[in-house]
Amino acid sequence: MIKKHSIRIFVFFLVGLIAACSDFLDSDRYFRDRTSIEMVFTDRVRTEEWLAYAYSFMCGPNADIISKAGSGSPHVYDDAMYFGDRDVAYDPKDAWDLSYNKFRLGEYNENEYNEIWPRCYKGIFQASVFIHNIDMNPTMSEEERLDYKGQARFVRAYLYWLLLRKYGPVPIMPDKGVDYTKSYDDIATPRSSYEEVAEFISTEMVQAAKEIEYLTRNDNENIARPTKGAALATRAYALIFAASPLANGNDDEFARAFVDDEGNRLLSPDYSEEKWAKAAAAARDVIELGVYDLYYASFSTSNNGPHDRPTIVPPYDPVFSNEDWPNGWRNIDPFKSYRDLFNGAVAPVGNPELVFSRVHNTSGEISSLVTHQMPRDYGGWNTHGLTQKMVDAYYMNDGTDAPGKDKEIGRGDGSERLTGFTTQADVDAGRYKPLEANVSLQYANREPRFYASVAYNGVVWHYLTRPEANERHRQTFYYRGGGNGFMNSPFHLRTGIGVMKYVHPEDLPNNTRVKAEPAIRYADILLLYAEALNELDGSYNIDSWDGSTTYSISRSVNEIKRGVLPVRIRAGLPDYSAATYASKDELRKTLKRERMIELLGEGKRYFDLRRWKDAEVEEALQIYGCNVLMNAEYREEFHQPVAIYNLASTFSPKLYFWPIRHDELKHNKRLTQTPGWTTYD
Repeated sequence: MIKKHSIRIFVFFLVGLIAACSDFLDSDRYFRDRTSIEMVFTDRVRTEEWLAYAYSFMCGPNADIISKAGSGSPHVYDDAMYFGDRDVAYDPKDAWDLSYNKFRLGEYNENEYNEIWPRCYKGIFQASVFIHNIDMNPTMSEEERLDYKGQARFVRAYLYWLLLRKYGPVPIMPDKGVDYTKSYDDIATPRSSYEEVAEFISTEMVQAAKEIEYLTRNDNENIARPTKGAALATRAYALIFAASPLANGNDDEFARAFVDDEGNRLLSPDYSEEKWAKAAAAARDVIELGVYDLYYASFSTSNNGPHDRPTIVPPYDPVFSNEDWPNGWRNIDPFKSYRDLFNGAVAPVGNPELVFSRVHNTSGEISSLVTHQMPRDYGGWNTHGLTQKMVDAYYMNDGTDAPGKDKEIGRGDGSERLTGFTTQADVDAGRYKPLEANVSLQYANREPRFYASVAYNGVVWHYLTRPEANERHRQTFYYRGGGNGFMNSPFHLRTGIGVMKYVHPEDLPNNTRVKAEPAIRYADILLLYAEALNELDGSYNIDSWDGSTTYSISRSVNEIKRGVLPVRIRAGLPDYSAATYASKDELRKTLKRERMIELLGEGKRYFDLRRWKDAEVEEALQIYGCNVLMNAEYREEFHQPVAIYNLASTFSPKLYFWPIRHDELKHNKRLTQTPGWTTYD
């Protein structure tokens, strides 16, 4: 039990901030007047404020949320999506000046864009004090105290999760704190292994799920608070990462160099298939709660006109076209079902797919992202775009590959890209919906998620709130010489391909709808479940999170389809072939592609590429896009992909994890740097 006033001596310390501990206490509003812990935790309002303060460390532009560009956590950008508004000569003193190329090349130094480390550990401290003192509050019922403790435990474990995926193995601080009056040598803390951190997150999230009262939260006041499902989903994510090749059976040069201060390996060189089984069981725990489903827009909510038909009709499929959701797409609109998840049309409250979101605390960042995506001639920045690789990843509407897919990067099947353009006669006849006239046929007959996410050349940007009726549906081209094409300024798309995801038809630059961050979606959990099962050769009996049942976990195609089919059906696409399911290697590649498409722009692929150890190949491939030097007169040439040399395409092993700041290393002699980065002099 921590005694009254003893918090000044017995605190839960921030790694690397030992020298500045007194400053930290001064900066914490609860200690400016040395208010005692007992006074805080016997007062209901102060107790709730303490918890709210712990929550605050999970939010903001430097908290690894979906962010616009160059502000310190640009992990939404990878080999699929780029930003282009920071590649001009800004004052180097500006902390937000991180260009896409500087980011991709790892040319930032150890002390730049690195605020998340102290931020997370400060939040861990705040949550830990709460966990150890909430039970003394006499103004709350036992049930309230337990629920609040579970929320704080979730915050602490989630902050460790943010640290794990960005920095890899990190120090796990002693649960009851560190006496900062001791010498630096006595309280220095080494990195824990990747597996130890993941297991800590797993254990804590199970405990949080037992303590948190609610399965779901369906009121606006509490929607950003965690639920049992949010805790279990974060646990599944941590275990999936620990089972993946970067941390499971990794014996490459980088892994051998990544050690603690005593030379212990931090990434396991020994492969364990059982880790995949445990991860699969953790994902199944979320599924078996029975409270989540994929969001879908039905005909009755789509406002598609007098016949109430979907905006983009998938080709006929003998299985899915004749069945209603969840067994088919007969009664849903795949395009709007996907688009509306991200653009603010669907409120977080009551959204069955949103497992966890920091909601309005992050909406400003996502709204700014939208402004950077929108065309320049209507007040947007016109700088965030997609690569040709991303465009090629999308399926045709019948589930086949687009002709010419990946031809330029040496992965093509020998087919050629389509030539030609839509005509007004096509539009009048209802062909190639939703394309307007003069759009490349390379963009015709693609899957609904393509049209919900890609701002291709000739796309229609909607501005439904504009007073001028003739300006509410504006076809936009990116040819050189136009208002949004190549020019001698940063405000053009480097690949000639923009981003439509997160954009609502009523959005205007600097006046967009509130958009909830999709931190963890049910679709994400379903795909993780399928991925983990696919890696198994043996069969494992794994207890559920609460011990109420035991799962038999194996590579069952029926169980894999349990994760795959909802995502494919909601997207209006047929199932994978039997041959794909039969081959572990083929299904692995297909599931990676599915994640690339489904989770575009959600800050997942950057980390996926690293945990799969695919980044050294995928991020080193030359980036391709449209030939933006061509004007409308040379429209065929515009649409023949060319190398985009002003977008970096390289990878170094040091970029698997983010570096640790030098001042953190100075104040904790047992803390080792990520291989490839420098230590202090």
